[in-house]
Amino acid sequence: MAAAAWGGGGGGGGGGGGGGGGGGGGGGGGGGGGGGGGGGGGGGGGGGGGGGGGGGGGGGGGGGGGGGGGGGGGGGGGGGGGGGGGGGGGGGGGGGGGGGGGGGGGGGGGGGGGGGGGGGGGGGGGEQEEDYRYEVLTAEQILQHMVECIREVNEVIQNPATITRILLSHFNWDKEKLMERYFDGNLEKLFAECHVINPSKKSRTRQMNTRSSAQDMSCQICYLNYPNSYFTGLECGHKFCMQCWSEYLTTKIMEEGMGQTISCPAHGCDILVDDNTVMRLITDSKVKLKYQHLITNSFVECNRLLKWCPAPDCHHVVKVQYPDAKPVRCKCGRQFCFNCGENWHDPVKCKWLKKWIKKCDDDSETSNWIAANTKECPKCHVTIEKDGGCNHMVCRNQNCKAEFCWVCLGPWEPHGSAWYNCNRYNEDDAKAARDAQERSRAALQRYLFYCNRYMNHMQSLRFEHKLYAQVKQKMEEMQQHNMSWIEVQFLKKAVDVLCQCRATLMYTYVFAFYLKKNNQSIIFENNQADLENATEVLSGYLERDISQDSLQDIKQKVQDKYRYCESRRKVLLQHVHEGYEKDLWEYIED
Repeated sequence: MAAAAWGGGGGGGGGGGGGGGGGGGGGGGGGGGGGGGGGGGGGGGGGGGGGGGGGGGGGGGGGGGGGGGGGGGGGGGGGGGGGGGGGGGGGGGGGGGGGGGGGGGGGGGGGGGGGGGGGGGGGGGGEQEEDYRYEVLTAEQILQHMVECIREVNEVIQNPATITRILLSHFNWDKEKLMERYFDGNLEKLFAECHVINPSKKSRTRQMNTRSSAQDMSCQICYLNYPNSYFTGLECGHKFCMQCWSEYLTTKIMEEGMGQTISCPAHGCDILVDDNTVMRLITDSKVKLKYQHLITNSFVECNRLLKWCPAPDCHHVVKVQYPDAKPVRCKCGRQFCFNCGENWHDPVKCKWLKKWIKKCDDDSETSNWIAANTKECPKCHVTIEKDGGCNHMVCRNQNCKAEFCWVCLGPWEPHGSAWYNCNRYNEDDAKAARDAQERSRAALQRYLFYCNRYMNHMQSLRFEHKLYAQVKQKMEEMQQHNMSWIEVQFLKKAVDVLCQCRATLMYTYVFAFYLKKNNQSIIFENNQADLENATEVLSGYLERDISQDSLQDIKQKVQDKYRYCESRRKVLLQHVHEGYEKDLWEYIED
């Protein structure tokens, strides 16, 4: 990230280019690139993209881009690429990439890439929605978007860039709302709400606080005396020594995670510290980077078209043309749902996945277990677990000591001489208590059924990702048995398909948990069972030891099975999406 803030008067420029190509018959390709530069207080970037097509014998494509920047900002580049192919050469499949942060590159075929499911893995499936376009941006490119946004507003309101940034942050980076409030005639109220000093009054405030540089001052934080030149402050007039300022800002940024809301350290003063002051007073580059990340994060979180990649330690941002629950893939390889930020979870919708995750994470299922395996004292409602065969229960609560029947939960005394043999089974109050108990147990069993299968596929998916290393070794062994590199690619393709199917199956159990039974749900469960069976068979094939004698046989079996898995996965997803479109599904509100 650039070392300086967006000082001066705003941003910079950029350039870009693109190219494409096509082909037919023998193949085609295309590519393009572009670059750009910038200057001034911001920086510029360039980007490029490319694409390719092909037919017959195969095709390809690529793209690249570069960029540069100058001044205090930063530059970035980007690019994108894609590939295609078909027929004879066996090309093909989605994938996309893009360059960023100074360079770029395009992607290409190779079968769509692998995926991953829960537990920190990537999303399942390598396919990309062709009509859902997006680009992956670096942190430097996001910074340039901020600079450009500030510059556009400053062309109208003519304020220092750092003040405009604070105003935009107050309005969640909504330029229209800021403009509307700015020109409604009450500027003093606006600046007071944003906790900044009106720039037109700064010169007067500065004159009131001017002292001789030779005069010593006492810092109101550390109470040490320094020359006046060692003090600095904001337009509110409060001044403190450089050392205290640096430590104060470092603490706010690194320990409290504050960026856009750091106020003057003076007691009761709510004037916000501007970006130029922060960059001028902090010398540690790590603190500067953290501060810029906090400001950038505010910009991203407020923009509905931007979303951080959820992968740990990834600082890329996905930018879309319109927000939707669609899969996007970051340059780091993580595939996630743009709408909710979770791993891509087709076929279940974001609403139900969110409820499922909450259900799995909170203590609600502990409560379900208690409800299913214990009963409450009918008098004081203390939870009691039965630890013996006797149905004559005595509450251990010292203030209660009620005696009741475990079977019907009624008082024990009316049971008369029928000790340990409840004869009040059909009474309404006892029947209601038993029915509630049975419902709790049934709900717990149902949840555990779907949860166990969900977790099993999640665990298997983690193991399947480790399978890539084993498959790579097998591919090398097969090449030593007179098989070419192209001939052994079926193993990698099979693992890709296996991971996609595991992720899909994992989320089908979330979908099924909230699904009401009807004719369509029976079809769904049949598709689910068929895909699950085929997936387990494919997993077994890939974990076998391959000998020279069984080489061709196992290759044919693996190819047949992963193609079958692909087709059954497609059928299952198409059926679910058809149900969404025709409103065939009914849900259980848990």
